[in-house]
Amino acid sequence: MQLQKDEYKQFIVAIKSKIQSSQIKASIKVNVELLKLYWDIAEMIVQKQKESAWGDGFIKNISQDLKVEFPNMKGFSVSNIKYMRKWYQFFSKSQQLVDQLENEKSPQSVDEIFQIPWGHNITIITKVKDIEVAKFYLKKTIEGNWSRATLRQQIENQLYIREGKSVTNFKQKLPAIHSDLAIETLKDPYNFDFLTLRAKYDELELEDALMEHMSQFLLELGQGFSFVGRQYKLNVAGDMFKIDLLFYHVKLYCYVVVELKTVDFKPEFAGKLNFYISAVDGELKGERDNPTIGILICKSKNDMVVEYSLKDINKPIGVSEYQLTQVLPDEFKSSLPSIEEIEAEFEGKI
Repeated sequence: MQLQKDEYKQFIVAIKSKIQSSQIKASIKVNVELLKLYWDIAEMIVQKQKESAWGDGFIKNISQDLKVEFPNMKGFSVSNIKYMRKWYQFFSKSQQLVDQLENEKSPQSVDEIFQIPWGHNITIITKVKDIEVAKFYLKKTIEGNWSRATLRQQIENQLYIREGKSVTNFKQKLPAIHSDLAIETLKDPYNFDFLTLRAKYDELELEDALMEHMSQFLLELGQGFSFVGRQYKLNVAGDMFKIDLLFYHVKLYCYVVVELKTVDFKPEFAGKLNFYISAVDGELKGERDNPTIGILICKSKNDMVVEYSLKDINKPIGVSEYQLTQVLPDEFKSSLPSIEEIEAEFEGKI
């Protein structure tokens, strides 16, 4: 028993020494240094539990001792120390990460897990089971500067399995360096569950709802989309055409034409979108802009029909479905006056 107490004393002294040495680091690196400290503490705990017969009970003792020794530091609760251990055990599965951490001279030694806040790390290890999926969300969090709420939402909406799954002809119609990023930009399906529509909604209602929730719509589209206009008018030699939604992608450096369809995909949709893309290339595209791409978002699609439809289309097009589960029964919607009815009533009173 005395040997075990002595062993614990030596162990807790080693942890305290590790914490004290971390406190002299520059404050600008506070998040990185804090997470490196958490990693080191967790590694020490995991190794000690492998070498000894200590159970989880000693984590409570560690928590109490560290709180006494460092009263002004947060993060030493029993639950947080267990999160440290779980975090270390989860990410140490990646041999590449371990190799980077052991090579202190390499600038890559500060891995992506140290570039996001601790709360984000906890979200990932509690909601993701696969290391490759976790790395995907780490990368996306850094690229998009996601809040913890956004990260949680993207995990719950299964972004990992939706990104880059759209049926496209990008590889055939775009340069390789452009097509790969364009493919990654698209999703299938797009998740519109932030909308609530009546059961028999039409395209105009869907478009209206997306405009009312533009911030969530842009989040679902992904990083880089900048809104240009709705029902965007294009004058082609005196003939007027309207594009459902027009965006500019600041990473792809190109216009993006988005067409919405509340019905199943039909081959003629691709032909119409092909024309819109050609018109944007001819009327709007600048010399430095990359070729315009089109995204057709429809209620459902037959992938083989889409592939045949895009095979001989000469403009880059991607076709995706959308997912919408929150709909109101028609009787609820019908009890509400339409905009036209409200305007007519208002005009009648003037």
